[in-house]
Amino acid sequence: MQQLTIFMDIESSRSYIDELYSPNEEKIIEALVTLKNSVIGSNRQKSSVIEQGIVPRLLQLMTDDGLDPNIRLEATITIGSLAKGTPENVASLVDQGTTIVLVELLKVVPTGTRLAEACLCALRSIFQHPPAPISALPADMRLLTRLTQIAREGSPTARACVVRILSIWCSGPVEQEALCAAGACSAAAALLASNRYTAPPLARALPALDLLAAMCFENANVSQVALNTRYGDKTIPELLTTLVSRDKPLPVAMGAARCLTFIHRAGALTADDTRVVFGALPCLARLCTKDMPEDIRATAAETLAYLAEVDTSLQRLAAISNHLMSSLAEIVTCPSAAAKQGAFKCFASLGANDEDIRKRIIETHGLMVHVVSGMNNPEPSVRLAAVRCLHSLSRSVQQLRTTFQDHAVWRPLMQLLNDSPGTELLTVGSSTLCNLLLEFSPAKEPMLDQGAVEMLCNLTKRPEAALRLNGIWALMNMAFQAEQKVKQRILCCLGTEQMFRLLGDGDTRVIMKTLGLLRNLLSTRHHIDAIMAEYSSQVMQAVIVVLEGSYPAEVKEQALCILGNIGDGEKAKDLIMANEDVLRKLVDYLAHPEGKLQEAALFVAGNLVWRGEAGAAARQQRLADLGVLRALKLLRARHDAHHLHDRVKTALAQFNDFT
Repeated sequence: MQQLTIFMDIESSRSYIDELYSPNEEKIIEALVTLKNSVIGSNRQKSSVIEQGIVPRLLQLMTDDGLDPNIRLEATITIGSLAKGTPENVASLVDQGTTIVLVELLKVVPTGTRLAEACLCALRSIFQHPPAPISALPADMRLLTRLTQIAREGSPTARACVVRILSIWCSGPVEQEALCAAGACSAAAALLASNRYTAPPLARALPALDLLAAMCFENANVSQVALNTRYGDKTIPELLTTLVSRDKPLPVAMGAARCLTFIHRAGALTADDTRVVFGALPCLARLCTKDMPEDIRATAAETLAYLAEVDTSLQRLAAISNHLMSSLAEIVTCPSAAAKQGAFKCFASLGANDEDIRKRIIETHGLMVHVVSGMNNPEPSVRLAAVRCLHSLSRSVQQLRTTFQDHAVWRPLMQLLNDSPGTELLTVGSSTLCNLLLEFSPAKEPMLDQGAVEMLCNLTKRPEAALRLNGIWALMNMAFQAEQKVKQRILCCLGTEQMFRLLGDGDTRVIMKTLGLLRNLLSTRHHIDAIMAEYSSQVMQAVIVVLEGSYPAEVKEQALCILGNIGDGEKAKDLIMANEDVLRKLVDYLAHPEGKLQEAALFVAGNLVWRGEAGAAARQQRLADLGVLRALKLLRARHDAHHLHDRVKTALAQFNDFT
């Protein structure tokens, strides 16, 4: 039935559509007006016109500068009306090159004309349908300068259109820098200015705030330019501070606080700047309260999370601002995914560094029930935010022992991580696992039963450095003071080949945690002997690779500490004594200029020469012959190693027959 209706519409409109191709300009303009009127407000008619293949003719009429200007204008207005249709309509327009034609027109059409305004209106409509055809608008300085001029001096409609287009187009550093160079900061300042008694109109202010936010986001250079850009006697931050006050419309206050947040996070405003402390932060806390619309609360919570994410002083200030904790606890229960996501992110930021805040979050509001629920939410963004919140709270030793155990948070987390999550969720989730697997966490045992070892070993093989780091870090935590069967399971699952690959990793942190894992595996005397009996050649080779390689001092220190642990084994110490290369390196490191390497080498020597153990005299003789005794005496004589003298004295005391 629908097809019949469209067919009837096509037939009834055939006459004026044919006139679009007439050589008579009067007939063309009449046909355009009729066509324009037929599509206004009707998506069905818009679809019909596009399906008839009329768009190319409209684009041709728009660009023919030999035609009556009214023809070009009406054709452009009609294209603009079609661009207000369905997403499919807009996609069809883009596919037929409409965006490129509009951009090319804007390069040559006089800026103050109705045609230029119609082009901008059409282009704005297209850009507001995601995905916006960003590539159709080049980072051409001449064009951008022309557009920013319109933003400063054009009609109210043209200004609003330009700024909205540019705010959507500004999607990365290249666009940010280009817009800044074209004077977009000055244009935004002009749009945000108001007289003493009234705020700038919403239609003007909101696109300008969006543009400024897009330009300043994570861009130190643009944010610094914005900091110093003035309109009249006020800088942009001063204009923004005026707009965050209680008497301004909520969307304007929200947008202004967001801009101040981005300028601060980009480094242009310090955390103790009054425009942050008394402007952005209290405004965002106020916008989180229960009498605000849900969409405003959601955006405010997420923006506040970003504002306070890395600064402890802002986290502490936010935590006591305007009953924020209670507001966030209410936002978590809102139905929208955006609200839950914003609240979880804000809780995560507030609890990032301060144990007292973490305690308040958990104890006052019973948040853990919502976190567990959030990890099971069907919306991926909510699941990710809930895991971020859990990660922040998992930094608390007290909560690991109590609240986390009560709510068995490891269970939904393991389920998420075993369910092929995206890289971002896997990164945050595995970071949380690192904390949950600490020695004092009761979650350790049940997580082992859920396949944590195998999952973490697989993470160490990922191409992403952050995932390899999290995987090996969590294994290191798991191995700390673990039972021998757990250690054997880790070694068996990880495999020595993978361990060697990790020791050659391009990320020093991965190497450090791999050595940390080895160190934790080789602890407790009978564990050391059992593991070295099976893996001695591989472990010794790993240590030698590090000691001989061009690794930083802190990496070599870990390798020496592993040797020290091996030297504490009853039988394993013989493996060191049998390796002359390692013993000569021990002498070298006792004389090393780096204090931490001297100390680590002293730890090894002390364990090898200890009296009262089987074979001690023979080990002392061999170490003395190779120069260890002489190196210890030289170390005792060094004034720059006075902090080691007591330990050197203890080691020397073991050499009864040689001192």
